[in-house]
Amino acid sequence: MTIQRIDSGRRMSEAVIHKGLVYLAGQVGTPGASVGEQTREALDEIEALLVRAGSSRDHMLSAQIWLADMADFAEMNAVWDSWIDGRSPPTRATGEAKLADPGYRVEIIVVAAQA
Repeated sequence: MTIQRIDSGRRMSEAVIHKGLVYLAGQVGTPGASVGEQTREALDEIEALLVRAGSSRDHMLSAQIWLADMADFAEMNAVWDSWIDGRSPPTRATGEAKLADPGYRVEIIVVAAQA
């Protein structure tokens, strides 16, 4: 059984690949930035990690999006919708949660298939 880890640290890896599936850690943007900016930054990180893992946003299977405040749902969705652009949308769930840093407004977790 082969498991590949990308950007592993003592506590976690940014991505883990197993049996053709890519599991990403939660991605966030710069604390204190707007939810739109944080969403863009998180999606940029997701895209870069997927490419490094031999995948792409077109191969995403599922996304979990956590917002610090559901009042930010529309702003986050505006960025998400332009990024996904109707191409191969994954399953998705969005919820509200207290995030690790009070400056974080959004965290996105993705599972994708390798290309």
